[in-house]
Parts: sequence; structure tokens; C-alpha cells
Amino acid sequence: MGSIKDVFHRMGSPRFFYHGSSVWVRGLYIVGVLGLIVGSFWGLALAPPDKYQGDSFRIMYMHVPSAHLAEMVYFACAVAGFVYVVWRMKMADVFITAAAPVGAVLTLLSLASGILWGMPTWGTGWVWDMRTTSVLVLLFLFFGLIALRQAIPRRDRAAYSVAILALVGVVNIPIIKYSVDWFTTLHQPASITFANEPTIETSMLWPLLVNTIGLYIFIAGVILAAMRVEVLKREQATEWVRAITRGMQR
Repeated sequence: MGSIKDVFHRMGSPRFFYHGSSVWVRGLYIVGVLGLIVGSFWGLALAPPDKYQGDSFRIMYMHVPSAHLAEMVYFACAVAGFVYVVWRMKMADVFITAAAPVGAVLTLLSLASGILWGMPTWGTGWVWDMRTTSVLVLLFLFFGLIALRQAIPRRDRAAYSVAILALVGVVNIPIIKYSVDWFTTLHQPASITFANEPTIETSMLWPLLVNTIGLYIFIAGVILAAMRVEVLKREQATEWVRAITRGMQR
């Protein structure tokens, strides 16, 4: 039990995190980019056209991973918010700071690709149904996490307020997830679920899975790198950061 507690405390140490994460960033970038290259080429060039949508369905290889990952990034922010509220762990707030802009970009990418997919498929790029509206709310929540931090001068109060907003906003995630089941929407039901067999052809499914995994790994690297930068900014007055700065200047 003591060793688990020690690891938990070390994970909350900015210095331990910075030195321990250096090797991970490069590896995540390399594996993630390779996955995206393989998955994108497989899906865009090798997968057959859809029977009804033709080649327009290929937007799926951008839309589905970005939409799914945007939700997961916000959920992770909510978990980090809980950790901060309960234990006041610095690294939990660092994570939210680094992840919120990334989540906003992913949500924008999801909305933009959804509009591009909807125009040839359903004849419209936007409808105010529950799926599109709840994803738009997700974008506003990410913007809220960013803006609220900037609006409050004291870092500890800003961190606490952002953590609470992340926790409150997480109620939107199941609404996004189950909106196509609970409400009448233009968006098609999920093609991949845990309860049933996938309704998508395996020749289209495998490149989608590769692309999704690749994006997950790449974004993990992006967030990790952003966290490292944020740690240096916050700890710039400490001796260990000064030592790193002196080493860079040589």
C-alpha cells in the first residue's frame, strides 16, 4: 500500500513528471503519426467506396476519431478536475490546462468534418438536433475552461473553478453519446458498439480502428508535450528548472 501511495505522490510532483515523461513524448509522436499515415492511406486509398455514399464516406476517417477523442479528452479533464478538487494535485490542473485547447481543436475538427460529410449525404451541413447541438455545447465547454482560467487572476482559485466547471460539464458526454438513441436526430446510429456486431464492413472498419488508435496516441503525445511546457512555466522560479535552463543555454 505504501508503494502505491508513493507512486501516487510522485506522479503529482512536477519535477518527477517532467523528467519521467521526456522519453514518452517522442515515442507517442512517432507511433501516432505512423498509425495515422497507415490508417489514412488504407481508408482513403484502399478501402472500397460505400454502396450508398460513394467516396464521401471517407470523411469518416477524420470525423469519427476526432469526435470520439474530443469526448474522451473532456471526460479526462473531468477526472482531473475531481482529482484536483479532492487532493489539490498540481498535475491534475496542469493536465486540464494542456488538454482543454487540444479538446477544443478536436471538437472543431469534428464539427467541420461532420458538416462536410452531411452536405453530400443528407443534403445539409447543419441541423439543430440533439447530436450536433450537444457537440457544439462541448466546444463551448472547452472554450469555457480556457476563458475561466484567464478571467481569474489567482491561480489556485482559477484551478478550482475550472475543475468544478469540468465536473459539471461532464453531464454533456452521455448526452452526446446516446443522443441518437434517446432523441430523433439526423445523425446515423453508432456503427460500432460493445453490445452488437459492427454494422460496418471490415474492409472499412480496420482502417478506421488504426486511424483512431493512431490519433489517440498522437494526441496523448501532444497533451504530454503541452504539460511539460506548462510545468516549466509554473516552476520557472525553482532551482531544478533553472538548472535545465542553464543547460539549454550552453
